[in-house]
Amino acid sequence: MPRQLSEVEKNIVRIFQGDLPLEPYPFRRAARELGLKEEELLARLKALQREGIMRRFGAALRHRKAGLVANAMIVWQVPEAEVAAAGRKLASFREVTHCYQRQTRPEWPYNLYAVVHGYNRQQCEVLARRLANAIGHYNYRLLYSTAELKKESMRYFVED
Repeated sequence: MPRQLSEVEKNIVRIFQGDLPLEPYPFRRAARELGLKEEELLARLKALQREGIMRRFGAALRHRKAGLVANAMIVWQVPEAEVAAAGRKLASFREVTHCYQRQTRPEWPYNLYAVVHGYNRQQCEVLARRLANAIGHYNYRLLYSTAELKKESMRYFVED
């Protein structure tokens, strides 16, 4: 059964749903803002994580600003019995930022997807061949993005 969060816990969520400051000890600053010692904040964060209230901390790279302007979703046609193993293999590559399975359609036979980023299309194409060799499946296509849509995280306990 869900439990009610304390005001301190709500304030912790508010702070950590935003960007972490780019400094050597970002949790120290947050602890000061919350009126806590850094060790206490870290203990509370670990408890919230153990309870499944805060599942993870993530980072969103603005890949286009970092010069990675070629962004491709590589779609594969893989036999159903081999999708899970191929997906695990693809996901093990550090260059793969997203990897997932989708149902096929009569007009779209691709069922395994991996997203990669590169400095140019040629780099993505070389990587796609390397990934295909790793999983032993060569029926794939590269779909390049034409625009980056707004990336925004969920916001909780926001005052109106």
